[in-house]
Amino acid sequence: MQILQGLIGMVLGFLIIVFRPQIKDFTGNLAFAETYLGSGGTWTFLALLGLGTFIFSLMWALGTFQEIATKTLGPLL
Repeated sequence: MQILQGLIGMVLGFLIIVFRPQIKDFTGNLAFAETYLGSGGTWTFLALLGLGTFIFSLMWALGTFQEIATKTLGPLL
């Protein structure tokens, strides 16, 4: 099941990167992104969001995220 979830997440991350112009047209400028990332911050934020989603989903599908979480937060879980 986690492989399917990871694949769906990777496709979502890829689509965020590919359809950045349409997403920006739909949402407009994101004030916090423009403030903290400077001019063009919305574009940068969307690219980072897509890349982060893709990487997290890849880690989830391969079990890497769960292993890291268990080793670092194991006593807390």
